[in-house]
Amino acid sequence: MSSARSERLVNLVLCLLSTGVFLPAERIRATVPGYAAVTSDEAFFRMFERDKAELRELGVPLETGRTSVFDTADGYRIARADYELGEVELEPDEATAVALAARLWDSPELSGAAHGALVKLRAAGVEVDESRAGAVQPRVQAGEPALASLLAAVQAGRVVEFEHRRGGPGGELARRTVEPWGVVSWRGRWYLVGHDRDRDDVRCFRLSRINGAVTARGASGAVTVPDGVDLRGLVRASVGPPPVSGTARVWAAADRAHGLRRLGRTTGPRTHHGRDGVELEIELRDMRVVARWLAGHGPDVAVLDPPELADAVRALWAAAASPAGVGT
Repeated sequence: MSSARSERLVNLVLCLLSTGVFLPAERIRATVPGYAAVTSDEAFFRMFERDKAELRELGVPLETGRTSVFDTADGYRIARADYELGEVELEPDEATAVALAARLWDSPELSGAAHGALVKLRAAGVEVDESRAGAVQPRVQAGEPALASLLAAVQAGRVVEFEHRRGGPGGELARRTVEPWGVVSWRGRWYLVGHDRDRDDVRCFRLSRINGAVTARGASGAVTVPDGVDLRGLVRASVGPPPVSGTARVWAAADRAHGLRRLGRTTGPRTHHGRDGVELEIELRDMRVVARWLAGHGPDVAVLDPPELADAVRALWAAAASPAGVGT
């Protein structure tokens, strides 16, 4: 939208808000800056019809009617009660949550939008005290180079092309053509969710593995997001932790392995080889990962069950003690 048209629409809204009667089109033409320069009646009415449609699409409650029975043509006004923002009330904890959300984004584009939201809330009479969130410093790093381009493509409904690296820094680069459905932040990382045309399947792409620029092509509105699609659910299923395959029973020495205790559930006190401690139950999702957790605690933990987990921990200890494992 041009600046001249934007200014004309603002002037039109101000004019129709300031009157309690229905203003006919000719009165509006003579009053609102931007219409006087239109010399042709036909051109004015075309412009005015477009402006009315634009205001209604923006949600402005434009009313049509006549002030009295003697009026010969319909007029227009905006009812202030329908147009103005209703009273906004937030509980103290809700206001704190808003302040935290505003401090969440760590990019110029998104931090500006968050600040603007706070300004609008304060203008509506809601006091958002950011100091109450002082002890909590949430951050979502939005500094992925591809983020802005992908967000724009999602909003416009355009197909995107980019190079994506599989499996990290040393992975193979592949050109992908995707119908973008949305961008999701999951556990500190950004993911694009959409339909991969090359593989004819729904895929999730980590933005940090996109190499180079993202190119949007095709017409706007060409991409349709399926009804009811759960973007976060798709990311969770794609990159989330594997399902629980069992439970490990582990002994931890007294006042040791506090981080491990937070990952498991204490079932009671237990003595192991004369040392006091507790017995823990830990969910098994990936045997190798759990084995690495336990091996790092050395003699302060012991695997009680299952035997294959105990074998995996002993193998890690043996590898670390061998000459080949020293310094690796």
